[in-house]
Amino acid sequence: MDIRGFVSSLNITLPNALFALAAAVVSFIAIHTVLLLFRRRVCKLSDERAHRPVAEVLRQTLARTSNLAIVATALLIGLSVLDLPAPWDQRVRHLWFITLGAQLALWLHRAVAVTARRYFRQHGRGAEDDQVTVAHTLMIWVLQTSVWTVFALAMLSNLGINVTTFVASLGIGGVAIALAVQNILGDLFASLAIAVDKPFEVGDFLAVNDFSGTVEHVGLKTTRIRALSGEQIVISNAEILKNTVHNFKRMQTRHVQFSLRACPTTPPELVAKVPPALKHIVETKDKVNFERAHVKSLDQNFIEFEVAYTMLTADYIKFMDTQQAIILAAMQMFIDQGISTSTPPQTMLVHDQASSGEKRGAGNVRSLH
Repeated sequence: MDIRGFVSSLNITLPNALFALAAAVVSFIAIHTVLLLFRRRVCKLSDERAHRPVAEVLRQTLARTSNLAIVATALLIGLSVLDLPAPWDQRVRHLWFITLGAQLALWLHRAVAVTARRYFRQHGRGAEDDQVTVAHTLMIWVLQTSVWTVFALAMLSNLGINVTTFVASLGIGGVAIALAVQNILGDLFASLAIAVDKPFEVGDFLAVNDFSGTVEHVGLKTTRIRALSGEQIVISNAEILKNTVHNFKRMQTRHVQFSLRACPTTPPELVAKVPPALKHIVETKDKVNFERAHVKSLDQNFIEFEVAYTMLTADYIKFMDTQQAIILAAMQMFIDQGISTSTPPQTMLVHDQASSGEKRGAGNVRSLH
């Protein structure tokens, strides 16, 4: 069948064809104009701080609008005004789905990349290491692949192809692969969690279970920590996230609490002078916020004083220097006040029984001090 015969079989009159062509041209101009005006409006919103994140994503997403999709949409609008016989009406509906679905997939493809890049830029603190770059790329690849996979399956289903068996096969195969490499996948997703959530970064000082050290590298499978003793500790990402991680690099202040003991025979008037003296000692130190000093307990062995204060810096050397100065000053204060820190002497009585075979008599008693 030649082209003339094919067109005549569609029963399309010349006025109808001209009207369809005019509808396609007008639709193309209208769609192109609306998109242009909308993009200009979004560019103005991107200059306003309150709308900047959403506007940036919309602006860069709309920039991926395909001119071919606009032309195809305009032609489909023109074809829709024609009274097409079967099966061409059904085929036009399929073309509608493919055109709009492809354009939507392009927008989502771009939106995923822009959103992920913006997220990592805001949370990367200006220093993107290899682990963050790989995690960024991997996350974008997974999301964009998911978008195109869903579009392909939806397109095949719209064309009348049964994809249920195919999807079930993919599910079974995915489960089998996941079971085979579950440890690797666990470490991989743990690496993504570290890159996105950032519980720690390279250079942070961590304490995990029975080891501590400085983070040197965070990879896709393992994290490497340089211990205080010098050796390098390699631990899987999944394992480190299963435990409680103490990140000392992000410490802002340090709460300190310690006890001092004195002899229980110390007179009450001297005991009453100790808390104010301890308060004065702590308050004279730099970058220290005094909290309290009290007599905590009294028993036959000692009188216990408890001191609490807050260091206004997380520097460990500064903390140790201040702690040492406070303890030395407290020792000198005890000497000046005449307060002893030794425990009172204890008396032990030993009773010697008479040896067997002799008359039981009074035992000898010895006093040991």
